[in-house]
Amino acid sequence: MEHTVKISALAITLNEANNMDTFVQGLSFADEIIIVDSFSSDETVAKAKQYSNVTVYEREFDNFSAQKNFAISKAKNDWVVFFDLDEEVTPQLAEEITNSLKDPSAIAYFVKRDFYFMGKKIKYSGLQNDWVIRVFNKGHCQYNKNLVHETLEANGPTAKLKATLPHHTYKSFDDYTAKMHRYSALQAKMLYKKKKKPTLYHFLFRPLYRFWHQFLIRLGILDGKEGFILAYVSAFSVFKRYVNLWLLYRKID
Repeated sequence: MEHTVKISALAITLNEANNMDTFVQGLSFADEIIIVDSFSSDETVAKAKQYSNVTVYEREFDNFSAQKNFAISKAKNDWVVFFDLDEEVTPQLAEEITNSLKDPSAIAYFVKRDFYFMGKKIKYSGLQNDWVIRVFNKGHCQYNKNLVHETLEANGPTAKLKATLPHHTYKSFDDYTAKMHRYSALQAKMLYKKKKKPTLYHFLFRPLYRFWHQFLIRLGILDGKEGFILAYVSAFSVFKRYVNLWLLYRKID
């Protein structure tokens, strides 16, 4: 794919060996690919190093924002694409990215993600409008300091791309719930730093609210069994967040 703008493709990884080949091949338009790995226990690093255009850095994971900002600091080019390895960079999206950067109208571009769970495309459950910045000029953007659910702060005009981004987040149920538990632990640390203390309200009503809000108000019920499972796991992750916060105050592992 011919283009005039130099592009750096970035990613952070942990045990993503199964996705590495597809991911690298989808980024054929990038001039360099930088992987920041959190000491994976599988073949992630070995697979990445098989590609001549991929540079791998190994860095101990502290939080998502710090890990992503470290990756940005290693990019040689001003224009950056930053995808997760469970996101599918389609040829249509790749072409739109390169065409948009020939004469950019913004310093950052949002992409709409199509969420797939248990092999099914989720159309509701609060994921109807899942827009994320995946293309940006590194001189005007940086991830905030959130430990989890980090967002990219863009200091300038933004725009939206038309091509969507398939997001295949589900590997297995155990993997998905483990990921939610990791997020809950990081969210608890954020609350602990803010000196937020859990109460009975957080243990009882916050999880219940999350379930009914996602399943009914956000129309997860229209996603069928998968919508119910997503709402249930999401509600339990809220409960786990406040359990983790309570354990931090009790100094219990």
